[in-house]
Amino acid sequence: MSADKVDLLIVGAGASGSLYAAVLAKAGKKVLILEQGPDWKHADMVSNEIWGRRLKGGAPVTLEGKDKMGYGYNSGYGSGGSAAHYFAMFPRMLPSDFNMKSAHGRGLDWPMSYAELAPYYDRVAQDIGISGDAKAEERWRPPGQAYPMPPLPTFRHGDVWLKGFDALGIKTARATVGINSREFKGRPACVYDGWCNAGCPTGALANPQSTYLKEAREAGAVLKNGCTVTRVLTNAKGDRVTGVEYYDEKKQKQVQEASVVLIAAFVSQAPRLLLNSANDKHPNGLSNKNGLVGRYLMAHTGSTIWGMFDEPDVQNYMGTLAPMHWSYDRYAKTSRKNAFGSTLWHCSPAIKPNDIGGIANARNDLFGQPLADFIKKASKQLARLQAFCEELPDADNRVDLDTSRKDEFGLPMARMTHTYDADAMGLWQAGVDEGLEIAKAAGAKDYWAIRGAPTIHMAGGTAMGKSAADSVCDGYGRTHEIGNLFLSGASVFPTEGAVNPTYTIYAVSLRGAEHMVKNWASIAA
Repeated sequence: MSADKVDLLIVGAGASGSLYAAVLAKAGKKVLILEQGPDWKHADMVSNEIWGRRLKGGAPVTLEGKDKMGYGYNSGYGSGGSAAHYFAMFPRMLPSDFNMKSAHGRGLDWPMSYAELAPYYDRVAQDIGISGDAKAEERWRPPGQAYPMPPLPTFRHGDVWLKGFDALGIKTARATVGINSREFKGRPACVYDGWCNAGCPTGALANPQSTYLKEAREAGAVLKNGCTVTRVLTNAKGDRVTGVEYYDEKKQKQVQEASVVLIAAFVSQAPRLLLNSANDKHPNGLSNKNGLVGRYLMAHTGSTIWGMFDEPDVQNYMGTLAPMHWSYDRYAKTSRKNAFGSTLWHCSPAIKPNDIGGIANARNDLFGQPLADFIKKASKQLARLQAFCEELPDADNRVDLDTSRKDEFGLPMARMTHTYDADAMGLWQAGVDEGLEIAKAAGAKDYWAIRGAPTIHMAGGTAMGKSAADSVCDGYGRTHEIGNLFLSGASVFPTEGAVNPTYTIYAVSLRGAEHMVKNWASIAA
């Protein structure tokens, strides 16, 4: 049965969906968000790695390829999406990220420049609260507004690496993060206990529950949890979407009409929804005449270095899961001799006992008493250094449908196929080699690199661009084929740079949301 028609229906209550909801609701539009997972509140968050796993996951996915996606750790489940448990590391993409195809004949071009996006970076910082040193970043990027809060304090396990960077002539700056270094808009300063990946019960972390989702609800947007959207519906001509089909919290099929639909789902699920919405006018899925839905899936490699420092206590339990320092000195696309792409160095997040990045996993070759002995020593002396390395978009890395596996509603699940190319592996190896040099120069008593290139973050699958020849949607997220169907989030990235995606997700979404408001009459007509 169809519910009352809404102006904007949003699939997903993560970073981008929450921002769109806030902007459109404030503009007086009737906004409904459908979210598959629970409605997490601050009071739900528990500083515990086991509990924090509840915030991750979501719809099952088939993983294939040589370098399978680390899906469970990167994804989100419930209100806030991945941004409910992210590390709130907020580096910007740089001008060189937006014109790689034009400048180097590699990758894809964005349908906008850094100069066009920069004002939105600045505005997001003022909206949600960002701590950092914008002036120090100007050695790498064009000038912009100062951040509303100074950088977070540093602790010894981050500062120990600076001697190594200095020895190699690598300039660093205090990292920019979406975490309060002082009270901001009624939200308290961080207490530096490092449990960001389990959610933030105080609101010091700029997750959607504290920022845009909260604003959206206050402006009248409605959030329905426990709702799985299975199809986007179109009119008989197939040139307009009319709403969505979904299953509610009671597993009952429902239809919701809408003037505009925004798919703000995770990287694996946005293509899946478009493909599963195939009909007689769109036999290969919505907005997929060019066959690009699901293509250009990307991840970051991570060159991870561990160092043991002969000091009484480097306080590695203190801080946040964002780094204290970072460097863009290796960000130029041709910085490495034998590999193309960008690298971002950062150090050092708080280190917890288990899970990814924990003390026990720093030496996953140890078991029993040797592991116990290592943990006891490492709890006082261990520090971590990491480089994020860019992967170029490759059409063969993709999301498609696994017709051999169905979800509980009988629809094919997403299949993510991913393999790093020679450039990605070359950047990773260069990061390992340089990281070990940094560790040695920093005076680490013992140091080593984690074997194998992991997949960190995810982007691509519904790339934006200037035309349907190389993309699924335009620079505002509007699909090329259907004028009232929009996409948002990391899935629309044509390239990923070497930076965490959330800050750029917010900036691109703010630009898109305000464009939607300004052009509502023609979009919703």
